[in-house]
Amino acid sequence: MDNIQSIKNRFGIIGNSQALNYALQVAAQVSNTDLTVLISGESGVGKEVFSQIIHALSARKHNPFIAVNCGAIPEGTIDSELFGHEKGSFTGAVDNRKGYFETVNGGTIFLDEIGEMPLGTQARLLRVLETGEYIRVGSSKVQKTDVRVIAATNRDLLERTEQGKFREDLYYRLNTVPIRVPSLRDRKEDIPMLFRKFCVDFAERYKTTSIQLDDEAREILVNYPWPGNVRELKNIAEQISVLAPEKLVHAQDLRRFLPEQPAMNRLPAVIPGAHNGSSADFSSERDILYKLFFDMKKDVTELKKMFFDILQNPGMAHAAAFQEAAPIHNFQSAETPSSPAIMPAPTQPFIIQDSNKIDHHEEVEETLSIADKEKELIEKALKKHKGKRKDAALDLGISERTLYRKLKEYNINE
Repeated sequence: MDNIQSIKNRFGIIGNSQALNYALQVAAQVSNTDLTVLISGESGVGKEVFSQIIHALSARKHNPFIAVNCGAIPEGTIDSELFGHEKGSFTGAVDNRKGYFETVNGGTIFLDEIGEMPLGTQARLLRVLETGEYIRVGSSKVQKTDVRVIAATNRDLLERTEQGKFREDLYYRLNTVPIRVPSLRDRKEDIPMLFRKFCVDFAERYKTTSIQLDDEAREILVNYPWPGNVRELKNIAEQISVLAPEKLVHAQDLRRFLPEQPAMNRLPAVIPGAHNGSSADFSSERDILYKLFFDMKKDVTELKKMFFDILQNPGMAHAAAFQEAAPIHNFQSAETPSSPAIMPAPTQPFIIQDSNKIDHHEEVEETLSIADKEKELIEKALKKHKGKRKDAALDLGISERTLYRKLKEYNINE
């Protein structure tokens, strides 16, 4: 434990959480080896500090150390940056250039955001890890290097391997010794100490008095989720140090500096045009259509029952019956009681009657085919919007890409 505390003092690490102490212990134990280390954790937790700890405690501490952000280097130049290139190997290569694996020979290279590395570069990195060999861009000469690789990521690399975005063999080669740096919300007991340290540092730098939090404000600080982790906490501490009206910060003052947290209990909404045509979108669209059609079926059934009740009770006043049904459809005006009642919608029973008797009654069974209903809705939407696919798709609540697929599927001519 004394060794862990000395590491904290040396590198300015604040906190006593069990998860943090374990990560530091693993880093100290693996430092004297040449094993590849994969540091994982959310953005802002301090992964680069752990790579510096491993290098500083290793036998390579007097040799070069370099940190490379793989996500910040364009795909077209990352091979040249890492492995070097020969003069004339590509446009702009006006001279020979050494790569990082050549200049840091004997030292340590920290590859941050390793999950953003292109697949081609991943294959070349795997060769370096396996054999210590690499080839400059535009060269055929194999060169050797003795570099320890420490990688870091805020992504789930195993998930990216399943998506085909990261090589599985490279993942297992990098993951020889995994170190998980805990997020700030997983070490809540360290938040007040870190906040106080940042406020004191700021006050010393600008020759002012450090701010303090009351109990309620401290509780809010501890329970905030801190998606930006230590980096975000430091920024908030400096903002409050500059902008707080009083040196004793109350809860209402602190809330002004903390970003508003998104509501967790909001229900998902269907946004027209937000679909991307995936199978999940298609399934969702079908579910919506199923509900729509079954609701229509229910309404039709209720209308049938209402009219059959009227037929079975000839003495019922027609005006009263139709007035009762008015919220749904105004089929017949009270001023023309003797005119024939015409029923809208192609799925309704066809009734031809006069004021005293039923001459003919014929029921036409409506189709229950989802595909037919879907096709009918699409045709109506296109007709309504005069063939404009974008407007029709918006009206239907599906993407334009999905609408195009439906037009092909149902052979609909616009």
